[in-house]
Amino acid sequence: MASTNYARLREQTMGSQEDEEAVTVNTRALIDKVLARYSGEWTTLRELIQNAADAQASKVTIRFETTPSSTIPLPSTQDPSDHLKHVLLHHTVKTLLVTNDGDVFNENDWQRLKRIAEGNPDETKIGAFGVGFYSVFADCETPFVSSGKESMAFYWKKDSLFTRRGKLSDDQAMKGTTFMLDYRSQSTPVPQLLGLCQFLATSLTFVGLECIDLYLDDWNILKLTKKMAPAMKVNIPKEVNPKTKDGLMKITDVEHQNAQIDAQWMNVVGWNRTLPSPVNATSQSQADNSGSLRGWFSKFTAGVSTNVASQKARKDEEALQRALVEDLAGNSRATVFLRVSTVKVQTFVSKSLSQELERATKKPPPKNTRIAILTSSYDESSASLSSVSGAGSKKATEIFSSVLPTKNGKIFIGFPTAQTTGLLAHISAPSVIPTVERESIDLNARYVRDWNVEMLRVAGIACRIAYAGELTELDSKLKRIQNGTKSPSKDDLADVMPSAIHICKQYHFEESTPSMKVGDYIEEAFWMCNKTASIDVLSTRGVLPSQDVRVATEDLSFVEGIPVVPDELMDKANDFLTKLRGYGLLSDITTSDIKKELEKQALSEKQLTELVKWACTKVSRQDMDASVVQSLFDGTVATINDEHVGASSSPVIQLGSISTFVNVSKIPAEMPTPPQTIPFRLTRGLSPSQLQSIGWEELQIVPWLRWIIESNSQGFGAGKSLTASSEVAAQVLPVVSKAWDALSQSSKQTVVELLTPRSVIPTKLGMRKPPQAYFASVKLFDDLPTIHGLQGVKEKFLGALGVRKTVELSVVFDRLMAKNEKAATGEEGKWSHVDLIKYLVSVKEDIPSEDIKRLRTTPLCTAETQSADQANKGKLYRVSELYEPNESIRKLGLPVLHWPGQYRPTSQEGRFLKMLGLQPYPSVPDLVNILAKAPTNSELQQSAINYWVINNYQNGYNQFPIGKIETAFLPVQPFEGERNNMVARPNQCYADPKASVLRFRILREDLQPHHAIFGVAMRPFIGACADRLIKQPPLDVASAKSLFGYFAGRLNEIGPNGNIAEQLGDAPIVPILQRASGDKKYGVRFIPPKACFIGDGQTYGDIFDFVDFGAEANTFLLRVGSKHEPSAFEIANMIVRQPARLLQTLGHEKYLQILRKIAENAAQLKKDKTLWSQLKSSPCLLAEKQVLQVPEGDEKVRELDDEELTVKEYSLCVASGMVLLDDFATYRLFQANLLVAPQEEVLENLYSALETPWLSKLVEDDQRMGAVLRDQTPAERLGKLIIERCRLFLYDHTADVIRHDAKWLDQNLNVKATEFLQVTRRLKGYRMQFVEKRTAALHRESKHNAILYVTGKYDLYEVARAIMPLLLKKPRQQDYLALEILMESDLRRLKTKGYNVDRILRAKAAEARVAESERQRKEEEGRRLAEEEGKLRAQSKALENGVAGGMANGMENGSTPQPQPPPAAPDTPERQLSMPGTFNDSPPTTSKGKKPSFFNSISKHLGINQNAATSSAAAQQMQAMLTNGHDNDAPPPYEPRDISRAGGSSAGTEQVSSPRDLHDNLESAVKASRAYDSNTLFSPPQTKDIKETPSYCDPRPGHDLTHVTTDPSGIKIFLSRSSTTPSSDFLAANSAAISTFSQILNDCATIFSLPASTLNIFHDSTGAAIAFNSSGSLFCNLRYFMQLHEQGMGSVEGRVDAMAYWWITLCHELAHNLVGDHGPGHSFYTESFVAQYFRRVVWWVGRQGVA
Repeated sequence: MASTNYARLREQTMGSQEDEEAVTVNTRALIDKVLARYSGEWTTLRELIQNAADAQASKVTIRFETTPSSTIPLPSTQDPSDHLKHVLLHHTVKTLLVTNDGDVFNENDWQRLKRIAEGNPDETKIGAFGVGFYSVFADCETPFVSSGKESMAFYWKKDSLFTRRGKLSDDQAMKGTTFMLDYRSQSTPVPQLLGLCQFLATSLTFVGLECIDLYLDDWNILKLTKKMAPAMKVNIPKEVNPKTKDGLMKITDVEHQNAQIDAQWMNVVGWNRTLPSPVNATSQSQADNSGSLRGWFSKFTAGVSTNVASQKARKDEEALQRALVEDLAGNSRATVFLRVSTVKVQTFVSKSLSQELERATKKPPPKNTRIAILTSSYDESSASLSSVSGAGSKKATEIFSSVLPTKNGKIFIGFPTAQTTGLLAHISAPSVIPTVERESIDLNARYVRDWNVEMLRVAGIACRIAYAGELTELDSKLKRIQNGTKSPSKDDLADVMPSAIHICKQYHFEESTPSMKVGDYIEEAFWMCNKTASIDVLSTRGVLPSQDVRVATEDLSFVEGIPVVPDELMDKANDFLTKLRGYGLLSDITTSDIKKELEKQALSEKQLTELVKWACTKVSRQDMDASVVQSLFDGTVATINDEHVGASSSPVIQLGSISTFVNVSKIPAEMPTPPQTIPFRLTRGLSPSQLQSIGWEELQIVPWLRWIIESNSQGFGAGKSLTASSEVAAQVLPVVSKAWDALSQSSKQTVVELLTPRSVIPTKLGMRKPPQAYFASVKLFDDLPTIHGLQGVKEKFLGALGVRKTVELSVVFDRLMAKNEKAATGEEGKWSHVDLIKYLVSVKEDIPSEDIKRLRTTPLCTAETQSADQANKGKLYRVSELYEPNESIRKLGLPVLHWPGQYRPTSQEGRFLKMLGLQPYPSVPDLVNILAKAPTNSELQQSAINYWVINNYQNGYNQFPIGKIETAFLPVQPFEGERNNMVARPNQCYADPKASVLRFRILREDLQPHHAIFGVAMRPFIGACADRLIKQPPLDVASAKSLFGYFAGRLNEIGPNGNIAEQLGDAPIVPILQRASGDKKYGVRFIPPKACFIGDGQTYGDIFDFVDFGAEANTFLLRVGSKHEPSAFEIANMIVRQPARLLQTLGHEKYLQILRKIAENAAQLKKDKTLWSQLKSSPCLLAEKQVLQVPEGDEKVRELDDEELTVKEYSLCVASGMVLLDDFATYRLFQANLLVAPQEEVLENLYSALETPWLSKLVEDDQRMGAVLRDQTPAERLGKLIIERCRLFLYDHTADVIRHDAKWLDQNLNVKATEFLQVTRRLKGYRMQFVEKRTAALHRESKHNAILYVTGKYDLYEVARAIMPLLLKKPRQQDYLALEILMESDLRRLKTKGYNVDRILRAKAAEARVAESERQRKEEEGRRLAEEEGKLRAQSKALENGVAGGMANGMENGSTPQPQPPPAAPDTPERQLSMPGTFNDSPPTTSKGKKPSFFNSISKHLGINQNAATSSAAAQQMQAMLTNGHDNDAPPPYEPRDISRAGGSSAGTEQVSSPRDLHDNLESAVKASRAYDSNTLFSPPQTKDIKETPSYCDPRPGHDLTHVTTDPSGIKIFLSRSSTTPSSDFLAANSAAISTFSQILNDCATIFSLPASTLNIFHDSTGAAIAFNSSGSLFCNLRYFMQLHEQGMGSVEGRVDAMAYWWITLCHELAHNLVGDHGPGHSFYTESFVAQYFRRVVWWVGRQGVA
């Protein structure tokens, strides 16, 4: 429906003639809710002081009057401190008096005082909402106000507040106004004085009051006095824009004013009454620490465990408390000084905004208002609290903690709020609109927010104006200190620096709390109100606009003319200055600033040094680019100091022309340098990397050397040059030599090219070129030009230039090797190769590398010759062709160096020969070559082997990759038929002799212990062994044992799950000997190990291959996949594939054994879904069939009881093609055509799992019966007999096999006699049927009842067969016979057979007694029902006469309608619909022979038809709910009591509960109901066994619900988590049903006086619960309401029907508040609820118009 339609409906409603009613208000509740928002401390005092300020008062007096303690007497001393302490500790506050001297109340004030939320219409007043006064009700119940000549008292009548005015006489009249508040609580302690004083001091800050006095009884606790200096007008700074951002407000005027607050307080204010007495505490501490080692050690450990500062503060506080206790009544004084900057604000509010603000605040927005900024300058802060006196003066800081904005500033709306400003300044904004509790600023309401935001922006602009004023004062002070000088000095700045720091910190903004936005708005206006991007700030040149001031992030002493922020100010006020930089109001020094300053003047050498250092630092930090530095240097000129002018070509340095610098680690500082190189003295302290970063390069050796050569050694003096003067060479060459190693190869080449052709080497024969000079160490000839007078030059440098260390080798050969020529002529030479080696050793360090190479390639030495080897005598060998002289090497036949005398390898000659290539020992290839050529078993072969083994590690042979040698040199053992001279490569043989079974070469036996030395593996790789076994499997058992035994020894290498195990397990390597039919010889076939089994194969040998190669070989086969016997999976696969062959091979006995194994492993087989499916579908299961042996031609009709000769035949069948035998009688009828499973439990379980049907499940019986006999006496006798004998029958059966016990039969079995019985039996899926006559047959309509039909002459065996399914879960044939015998034998005969019949006899006697007691009880119940029916008739009569006007009348009369007689019980059992939920499945009963229940009468009077033929399911469910399935005649709960002993009980004594107790129990059950306070509900299903009745159980279905909504009446709606429908869709689809059901439940709740919140509606589409009780919360199922009642809710009868149904349901659930489980007790309380509240239901029915 559109809104226009609703508008018309509204007009229609307003035009109706119905009575109008005013909306009423619960005043107490309203005030309580208002007070709940006034959560701050001292709220009452704040509001009363605010009223005084609004009344233009100058003084407020606050007095707390106390009541002395009734238990603790006053002190006996006269010391005022003791009396004051007693008041604070033991008195309670009685009354609060608040008096002000302001204007007295006028009539409007009196009227507003008693009206809530009217507010003060004066926009200049602080009060806004008109609810502040009502804060007095937080502690006071009846406040009293006296003002002038009038007074007003407040008082309560229930929840309504009333006032009464009074007139005062002239002598009673008072000038001001007084509020008297009597405290509601008589135990209110005296408030904390320190916190109260803090509040009062803060309250005085901005309000117009001048004085506040605080009294405690007659003690003047505190006196506050405020003095204000005359205001001084200030001009608005030109750079400040006085208008706010949105233009709603503008500052028109500014004035500054100084204030002073004087405080005088009693010392008791600072006393902490919660601490113990200082004297006692001190003495106790001393006592604790003085007498123990622990206390003594604590003196040393205290500094470790406790913070020193906190420990000092604690000691100071203890000392202060001791001083205060001594003089609590004494006075202390202090003064604070403040500065208040007030701005006048003009507002420009639109009409619409004004109206909205007036609607919100009840007053129009002011056209002019004020905002004050309270700060404290540095001087005022220093002066504040400087002049204090008294013992409690140290508490002055705490009292004024909120007055001085030292930690944070607050927003004042007349009084301080909880909102901070974000800066160290208080802001008073009386026109800001606060929230109702006045603790914060309202920034939520739309129009109020716009107003408040603009007010906050005005506050920000006011703060900016205040800041500018303080900077102006600071500038004036600085100029006075300068005394006329142009720029302030450092001392001048130091004088004003504390004030500047204080100002910056004061106006630095932090985050405001609790609303961050408040501080943001103020700060935004503070920084953004300027017209130009500048703000005054202190600099090194004075107070200047920030656009002219720079931030020096480092020392720039080379440019002193730039005004920068002083370092101290930057350090201590960094946060404020950072904000300036963030807003772009202050910037760092730029390069353009520096460049301008550098171009103004020439630098000194000191300034130039600092400039270069600064530039290097900036570039190295990547703060500046090198090109920028170069641009700065281009215009920079520096003057040379006087002492260096003579050595320089120019008196100035043009910094832009410099390109290189000197590295003194390479070129000494005193050396002359080129003109483009900056002198080292100007770069001292700077690293080369720093100088390189600004674009300069290091002066290298080569350019420097070239400049020296090309400039003819300029700078060394006149007439001195490198080529002519040894003095210059002695200075230059050491510098180049020092740098020689660090030079690149090209640089070295350049140096060599520069120096080699010039005479730069001083020698004893004069200056020579390098190749012409020799080192001084060369003394072989005296006429050589050796170096002289050259110190500190490296030999390698001189050698590189060509200076020689040795004489040429050709000369030496010419002079020293004349031996060869003489030897050729037969003359003896002077020098031998030994002499030559010794000379070369002496000059080896000087021999050039080319000569060394020549020595290595030239034959120099001779070898030792054998006596038989004269041909090689005198032959010269290269040194590398010879070996060191050694006996073991000589045995190997290798050439050994000829060295007369003893040869020592460690001598200089030995080391030199080794350097030339002399071999100390043969290498591995040498030994391999010897062994490969040596004859087998020869001495040479053995010597080589021994040498190798002995020197394996010493000579490093173990490091050689011997396994990769491709030459065969190792002797191995021959195979059978081979010669004994076989050799092999290391990778061709192995050391383990066992590997020979696989035809692997084995190392010779004596070498096997050393196989690792020769690179021979111990055994072949297992993979290679496996390959050989697969290629050449064993051909017989013996070879198999040998081969498999070898592999068994290497099982750890195979592993159970590796690739090799898989490879061998799948390879056909196992030989199976078999002989074909008619063949005498055995053949061999090979199968994989996984396909064979270990053992004798007695069971499965006919279908699987079994082998046995011995224990060792078998372990190998088991490892690679063989098993001891086939697994169930293998067997199952076998019978699925070849069932017929297996049956033919094994026979049915072994086949059954296989099936049993499969049955034992059925759980594992089910996991293989494919295999399990094949077992179901394959004809692999063995079935039995009984085949009748009837002679041919015999056509006689056979009887079932005849002895028959049958033969059992076995056949294979699918699982579904046979049946499981569990009904032998049926089987006998159809056995000729049925295949049955073997009758073994384990096989039956398997067949059943494979979906073989049970025979009993296939049976379909079609029963036909005659008419019921009139005489049912035999049937009744039979029924009693069955109940009696079933007890004996079931006595020996366990509970797990019993389906129902005798008690269940007694309650649910009905026996009836009929004329005849005929049963036609059929099998599902089979075209077979059998017709037979019966004498007994069982008929069941539900699981809760059973009827046994019998003929006149019944057979007890057939009776036993008929009822046996009720007794046992799986009956057997012997069970039928046993029950037949028990029923046909008398008790005495049974007793002789050993049955315990005495128990039955005793039970019969007990039944007789119970029957008598029952008869008496029923008579009493009949009388009670008659009385109830009389009451009902009277009530019905009253309703007919129209006296049904209300529920109260009906209840007061105490009469109830007269019930109509209920219909007679039917002859046949009534089928009842069980009540699901927590009360479902209770043991059902039949109504046969029972009197009408109480519910019958109720239903009749509620309009529910009780005819048996048309009884509704709902009525039947209500009957079940009411009785819980028990007899309605069950007695009420009783309590056994012993009247002779309290608390005891005696057997046989029973006392009925009194009606009053019963009424109390019902009331407690109703009160126990509660609202469900969770959004979910989950309860697992429970089933409790009832001990009193072992056959009875109490099932409770589980619930899993979630809350979706709550209807207007308070009933919660829950939905099942299993529901697939979204909750929103469910509610939309069922809204009508929920609404109707909710109304019914609300009516039910009214009947019981239950809150609607205790009822809940849930919807569960699958659950069986109609309702349930969860810890007192009642849940009703919407689904049942929709199914049973929703359609009929349109009629009166339908509503009454639904009401009765759900009222009975709630009676049932409320009874669960008293009795948890279903039983007689629960039934009793259910009926009691019905009786108790029935009159109210009758009243409700009458309201529906039912007669």
